[in-house]
Amino acid sequence: MPSHLFADRPAQPPEPGAVDALITQTRRLRGEVDAVRRDTAADEDDPQQRWQRALCDLAVHQLDDLGAQLGQLRAGVPATAIPREEPGAAEGETVVDTSLPTAPGTAYGVADPPRTGSLLSRVGSAEWNLLTDEVSWSEELFQIFGRPRESGPMSLDEMPTMVFAEDQPVLQSMVTDSLVDGKPIDGEFRIVRTDGRVRTVHMTGEPVLDTDGCTASMWAVLRDVSELRRSERAVRESRDGLERSRHIALTERRVAVELQEAVLPPWRGSLRFAHGGPAPLDVAAHYLPAASTGLIGGDWYDALALPDGDALLTVGDLTGHGVAATSSMAMLLGALRGMAVAGIRPAALMGHLNQLLETSVQPALGSAMCCRYDPVAQTLVWAQAGHPAPLLFRDGTGHALRRPEGVLLGATTGAAYGEAETRLLPGDLLVLHTDGLTRGGGTDDDTGARRLLALGPRLARARDAQDGVRAVLEEFGEEAREDDACVMVVRVSR
Repeated sequence: MPSHLFADRPAQPPEPGAVDALITQTRRLRGEVDAVRRDTAADEDDPQQRWQRALCDLAVHQLDDLGAQLGQLRAGVPATAIPREEPGAAEGETVVDTSLPTAPGTAYGVADPPRTGSLLSRVGSAEWNLLTDEVSWSEELFQIFGRPRESGPMSLDEMPTMVFAEDQPVLQSMVTDSLVDGKPIDGEFRIVRTDGRVRTVHMTGEPVLDTDGCTASMWAVLRDVSELRRSERAVRESRDGLERSRHIALTERRVAVELQEAVLPPWRGSLRFAHGGPAPLDVAAHYLPAASTGLIGGDWYDALALPDGDALLTVGDLTGHGVAATSSMAMLLGALRGMAVAGIRPAALMGHLNQLLETSVQPALGSAMCCRYDPVAQTLVWAQAGHPAPLLFRDGTGHALRRPEGVLLGATTGAAYGEAETRLLPGDLLVLHTDGLTRGGGTDDDTGARRLLALGPRLARARDAQDGVRAVLEEFGEEAREDDACVMVVRVSR
């Protein structure tokens, strides 16, 4: 059983110097936390920032309560405090004067009662004398309960009338355990004040025993913790909202990755097209995710053997990230494959894709390049929509092919797209890529394109297309790019 207070044992006041030091530290810490709170952006659309702001608010409330309790501890008796504005205080910031009383019957040199909401008005004390039925309440306790002073303090039997029905057993259990079993009081309950306001009160205390070991009275300190609990709820709700947002983001990423893997070609390494012509193709490709976001974008690559013996080569990029972008990419790539199998030429195919994006329920812009290679004639016919041109490397030297006319997909109704034709020779190597590849590391398109062309000697030594992809990744793969990217290397076999 815990030790009890005895009615004839005098209280030992704390040393004033130690309490003064704690008050100073609390004030300084409160100011620092409040400065952090003011600097914390309050973007209601950002769960992370809402959570950070809620934590700062909670810390400020806890330090306010701590400062109030230290002020009472320093005074040595229940005291009131008047909030006052000090020079240098932030607008709306309340500073509590914790000076010692200067005259009997006054607290901190003033005789007026504290304004409602001041820090020390949140903490009050009470004692119930079981031998004389006398009840003593501090002035602060009347303020907490919203009870007029002339109505007098409430007995232990009267208090439940102001307590929530579901919290009344909590109060009854605490009081019974204290009076009968000598247990300390420590618990919370909600009250409805006389003005109808609901407050949460935390009650701590102990029984006071007489010299015979019998309970003579019970004292308690009651603290209005409504704002503190409200801040704690805000932290919990903000944290839960942040966790939900993270869960949604992870789920969206998983769905986007699964959708991307289901749509992009299942092959890994080199894929050969051999349709009886003298120069089959060796193809390899790689997808590079963005470093600045965890979401998958709408970039794609594809290589497909067509029924007439030609080969379809395509790369493209849709704006946006996540499921919306990957689902639009899947729709566009599916349509592209279908039209290519049906024999539609690259320029007309770009026009149909542009019309498809215009009528999509999820409007987006996209760049794309579609190539059709005839292995018999060894010709590459291609069209583009606002996309970087293919790079042709021959004998270790590279250059960009001349781009035919073509604007971004979804940008203009009824846009016309041109075609270009290039003859390929055995040993030639093509690099097709999306613009995210050459914009990595803070470089612009021109700088990135020059770096890519400078890989000519290394690409010339590549044993196959997969070796060519590795050379590109060694140069660009580790950069902190803001957008995802695709690269495809196509080699005309000797």
